[in-house]
Amino acid sequence: MLSSYLFYIGLLAMIIGFLLLFGYLIYLAIKGSNREREVRGGGIIIIGPIPIVFGSSKGITRTLLILAIALTLLSIILFLLQIILYK
Repeated sequence: MLSSYLFYIGLLAMIIGFLLLFGYLIYLAIKGSNREREVRGGGIIIIGPIPIVFGSSKGITRTLLILAIALTLLSIILFLLQIILYK
């Protein structure tokens, strides 16, 4: 019962995330800009409980590292919650 709720909550979160990303990309395309900007980027790869973080600047890497730790802790908590509830 709880697992089906968690599945639908996760699915809804992914759909909302894609819609927000798509909307922001449309906003940037419409707005446009002629001035130079510094491009920064990074990413997180989570293999099991181990996050791998990379970025083009210290600020991006630090932000992604905090996000990776939060996601790892959330996944561990949800895993332990599932074990406790379905014991």
